[in-house]
Amino acid sequence: MAELRAQIDRVDLELVALFAVRAGYIDRAIDLKTENGWPARIPERVEEVVMNARKTAADKGLDPDLIEQLWRQLVDWSIAREAQVIREN
Repeated sequence: MAELRAQIDRVDLELVALFAVRAGYIDRAIDLKTENGWPARIPERVEEVVMNARKTAADKGLDPDLIEQLWRQLVDWSIAREAQVIREN
């Protein structure tokens, strides 16, 4: 069990590191959206991102509904981060 837990912990660390990379891309999106006068939320893109995550989940044998729920929360956090900065500029 200790070995299994260590592997889960390793994957968790990798996931957090990937979320940090994603947040860096969100910061770049903030710059581009500010420069171009684009809103933080672009509904069509939100749905595209969520549907991509659902498809990937299904392809990997994961529950697409769970992944959609997680991704909507992630996207909402990202948009809130963008909106906060865009309003400051």
